[in-house]
Amino acid sequence: MAIHKNLLDGPDPTFLPEDEQPYRMLAEESASPTQVAADFPAFCLAWAMLADDAYAAGRYVESYAYARTGYHRGLDQLRRSGWKGHGPVPWDHRGNRGFLRCLAALARAAGAIKETEEEARCWQFLQDSSAEAYAELKQ
Repeated sequence: MAIHKNLLDGPDPTFLPEDEQPYRMLAEESASPTQVAADFPAFCLAWAMLADDAYAAGRYVESYAYARTGYHRGLDQLRRSGWKGHGPVPWDHRGNRGFLRCLAALARAAGAIKETEEEARCWQFLQDSSAEAYAELKQ
């Protein structure tokens, strides 16, 4: 993992914890994202995958619900990791990617259901948290 030195005296980057078991379950295809979310409800990546799948199938309200669940689980973890409501959440840290993907999925689904203020707020939050994630996910 890269060490991020803050040269501007802003908040330090926040790194969410990683639990290898849900990653392993998904990688080995021994469990679906639904099963992983049920077994590991704090694992944001499973919620992001469910949100992406629902969105791709045109089930925008369902996508919104999955994304919002993962987003709130991620906010809880960020706060427990020392995050104070702002500051970098680096995309290059695997543990952060699920939360950042949920944030992008929430923005996308909010737009699909005409929640334009929330859509804009979520995209801005993503950009403020990780310019790299924003560039990767806002396509």
